[in-house]
Formats: sequence, structure tokens, C-alpha cells
Amino acid sequence: MCGISGIICKKNSNIQPNEIKLINDLIIHRGPDDEGFYFKNNFAFGHRRLSILDLSSDGHQPMHYKDRYTIVYNGEVYNYIELKSELAEDGYIFNSETDTEVILASYDKWGEECVNKFNGMWSFAIYDKTKNIIFCSRDRFGIKPFYYTEINEKFIFGSEIKQLLEFYPKNTVNKSILIDYLVTRFEDYNNDTFFEGIKRLPQSHNLIYDLNNHSYEIKQYYQISFNDDIEKYTLDESVKKYKAELERAVEYRLRSDVKVGTCLSGGLDSSSVASIAAKKYNQESEKRFTAIHVKSSEKSTDESYYANIVAQNADINLVVTEPTPNELKSSINEVIYTQEEPFAYMDVFMQYFVMKKAKEEGCTVMLDGQGGDETLLGYGKYYPSMYYSTFKTDGLLLACKSIFNSRKNNSKMKISWILKYTFGSFFPSIRKKYLKFKTSFMKKNNNKFSILNKIGKSYFNIRDLQNLEIFSTNLPLLLRYEDKNSMRHSIETRLPFIDYKTLETALSINSKHKVHNGWSKFILRQSVIGVIPEEAIWRKNKLGFNPPESSWFNEISNDMEIAVRNSSILSEICNMKKLMSKYSKMNNHLRWRLYNIAIWEKIYDVKTS
Repeated sequence: MCGISGIICKKNSNIQPNEIKLINDLIIHRGPDDEGFYFKNNFAFGHRRLSILDLSSDGHQPMHYKDRYTIVYNGEVYNYIELKSELAEDGYIFNSETDTEVILASYDKWGEECVNKFNGMWSFAIYDKTKNIIFCSRDRFGIKPFYYTEINEKFIFGSEIKQLLEFYPKNTVNKSILIDYLVTRFEDYNNDTFFEGIKRLPQSHNLIYDLNNHSYEIKQYYQISFNDDIEKYTLDESVKKYKAELERAVEYRLRSDVKVGTCLSGGLDSSSVASIAAKKYNQESEKRFTAIHVKSSEKSTDESYYANIVAQNADINLVVTEPTPNELKSSINEVIYTQEEPFAYMDVFMQYFVMKKAKEEGCTVMLDGQGGDETLLGYGKYYPSMYYSTFKTDGLLLACKSIFNSRKNNSKMKISWILKYTFGSFFPSIRKKYLKFKTSFMKKNNNKFSILNKIGKSYFNIRDLQNLEIFSTNLPLLLRYEDKNSMRHSIETRLPFIDYKTLETALSINSKHKVHNGWSKFILRQSVIGVIPEEAIWRKNKLGFNPPESSWFNEISNDMEIAVRNSSILSEICNMKKLMSKYSKMNNHLRWRLYNIAIWEKIYDVKTS
């Protein structure tokens, strides 16, 4: 796991060493173990290394291969052992135990198609001397970041936005993105960032830069493949298939030459990953598997009971951290700086504290349960789509039965909640009117909030909805939070639920097996019977790393109001008199978004034009 930098001069002049070193130094937290540079005619690569596989100097980057290729790479290809064996049969010789060398050999053999052979997460750039191109790629789901921009006759890329900002005389807000975020809370749903001019390479895409004419093309290499045979499986067959895929995904992600731990909220997803991993890890290691839990000081959001019983059952060394309101207050600027862009919920802070504690415990690699909800229909918002699907295929009676069962086996599924989400989901015009009413303090703008239309349309087909959640609305921002929080503490996180084979299996399974008798993620619940305690399996509520919002907001409420009042960006897009008159009656999530904008603006010195 690492950080990458790249500068290409379109005027075909040399890159100054201080230019690439400056932006490479900005991401030292991503790779504190080593640094390296490569200069060639009109471009330069920079690399920061976090040593995970083959800790020797053989893993130094930029890495060269066959006097033809040079790579800077951030990520892990978990099936590198299997690929290495396949390549060796074709006569390829390897000089290291790294997955980096396997990527280079794979590119030599299969060209651009090599990425379809990889199972993992990656963001890399390969200079191909013969073709005089730079081949860049980002993994299927965008676990690893790749930002780029064009300014002053230069093409610049990197692992973080702050690297690219160095080339701008001032930082300008992307108003359209900001307004969408403030009104709808959606972010990361397209390739634009909150900074004007700075873009992200889409997940599942390659970028091929031609050094001859300084043009580039962006091409998609992956779409989710649904297996119609799996959809026909019985419930038992589906459980067996999914269990095998999840266990393989976890086992892949235990491959490491440094200490591996896991996040453990106490929820079903993290409990499943932690318990499966601990069984394997404890068999092969002299030390117990470590899990990090962040405890909420408020009873309503405290998951520590479930984290403890899961840890005891799996013989896990559970390390608990409990951030105080003062710790929140002192870390706000740091976390917002780390995230680089505004974020919608305070849950991000809880994850930040988990990674901080993991660093203290010496866990360089951390497993996590991101992706379980998106792939297995874990959120309550999926239920309206399920009701519609049941009504369409089985009639009104069974649809009503589905509603009854969901109310019985999911604590959040009250009639008022069902009605709210059903109308808000299927009728985006109603949702737009509601959100505009809640944010009526906004000045007139040209935003169409088109993402709401896409969401509404997707509810008529559960696969379309999941595809949208994975690539546009939900998972991308969660992955961004995860990457920024973990790498700030020089930690690599690994996510078994979005192993692409596990994910494709989950999405191919009949939806009636995923939500069964009102139980969400029923396939997973069945898969971990005997692995985690029954009490944890059959929970009817879902919390995750929820913060103690009441005490935290009380601690910073005065600071929040002052910051909002003094924000130049908010003054530009809002009627401030109207906003402040409504401020005290706003819910915490909206007040947080306003405050986040104000602090982000100050930290990054962002201007409106």
C-alpha cells in the first residue's frame, strides 16, 4: 500500500526534481517506509512506500521491468501468488516476492487486459517505453484513489487532492457539487470533486496517456457480471456458495508480511469478517487476532456488548477506544483536512479513531466490513424495491406479507418509515420538493439534482438499484472515507465483501434469499451460523460505528454556529438571514453539512471564484 505521484509536461520539457518531490512529500503518511522517483524526458513519477508484502528493498518503487516498463503502484493484488504461478509456467522469472512485479509481468503478457486478471484493489501508472504511453488504472470499485488535473500545460496525477492543489494559484469550489451535497447529502456520484478542475478517474476504468501527442483516453474495462444460474439456486445452495466465496475473500486478505487486524463494530458484517479471519489467523499465528472497537458514550448508539460477545466467541484480542467530546473537538480540523472534501455524517470520526488506535496497536493491515449492506440488501431503503418486486411477481397478498415480516424482523421498519421511503424512493419529484423545502434558505441555483431521478428509476429493478449504490451513490463515498482515514495513519484496509467474485455472487443470488421473511442479509446470517453467536446473528437493529451525537453536538454547537455565520461560501449560495433563522430547528445532519463546508473552506482556503 502506497501513495503515487506523476507530472507530465506537455511542452516536452523536463520536470524539476523539486516539483515531484514536493507533491510526493505531501503523502508521506501513505508510505513512511521508503520513497523513490523516476525521471524520463518530459515526465516524472514519485512513490511513497508502505511495506506490506516483501519488506526488503526488492519492493522499492518506481519498479523497472525488462528495460521497458516502469511502475508506480498503490494497492494489493491478492491473487498475485496464483498469477505468478501461471506466468512462471510461461517462462516469466521473478526477482521479488512482491505483487508489484506480478503486475508488470501481467501487463507484459496480456497488455491492457491484465487488469481483468487481478483480484484486489489498485491505482497505478505504468510507463511503456516501446509504445511511449503511460497506462493508468483504477480498481473495479474504486477502493484506491486516482486524482488528476490539467493545468499550465501539465497533466498531474496523485493519490490525494492536496497534491494537485499545489499547481493552482487558488482553490476554487465546484459549486454544483457543493450544492448537491448540501441539499441531498449525495457526493462522489460522478467524476468531479469539490475542487474546480480536479477530477477522479472512475472506478473500473483505465486511462491511457499518449506521450507522443499528449492526448489521453479513458476506457471502462469492467461491468458487474450477473450469473443467472446462481439466481436459480435454492436457499441452501445460495448459502453454501456465498459462504465459500466470503471465506476465500477473507483468506486472500490475510496475505501479509506485517500484522493484520480488523475493525469490529459489533454489527453483522464486521462480526462475520472478524470471526472468519480470527479462525484462520489464530491457526497460523502464535498471537491472537486483534480487533479494534470504538465505543460510544451514549447507550443508544453503543455496540460494545455485541463486540465483546463476538470477540469472546472467536478468541479475539479486543481493543476498545472511547473518544471523548474534547477529542472530537480537537480532531475536527485534522479529520476534515484528511478527508479533503466535505462529508455527510459524523460517523467518519469514529472510523478515524479506530484507525488511530490500530496504529497504536501496530496493526498495519486492517480488515473491514464495508460493502456488506450494498451487496446483500442490508439497508432499510432497499425494502420498498423488494416490496415492488414481490408485488410484481407474486401479487398484492405476498407483498403485504413481506411488509408485515419486515416490520417484525427489522426494528427500523415502522409503517411511517416504510411510507416515507416508498414515496421518497419511487417519486423523486416528491423527494426533491421535500429536500428543497428543508433547504429553502438556498439562493436560486441551476442544479437539477439528477441523481435523485436516477435513484427513483432504479427502485423498479433491485439489480439496477444495487448497481447504482455500488458505483454512484453509497459505496464510493464510504470507500473514500475508509481510504483517507486509514492511510492518514499509514494503515492498509482490506474489504472482503467487495472482492469482485464475492460481490458478483451476492448480486446474482435471488433477492428473495437475501431478504427472507423480513430478515435483511439473510444469506450472510445463514452463512455464519456456528461462527458468531446467535444473539449477534439475529439482531433486528443495525447501528455500526455510530457516534454519540448528542454529547458531541453539545460540545461544538457554539463553534458550529459561529463558523456557519462566517462562511464566505455559504454567504454566496445561501440567504444567510433566512438560514440563521432556521438554524436552531435544523436536524443534526444538515447542521453538520453546513459546518463541514465552513471548516473545509477555511482549512483549504477555498474561494467561490
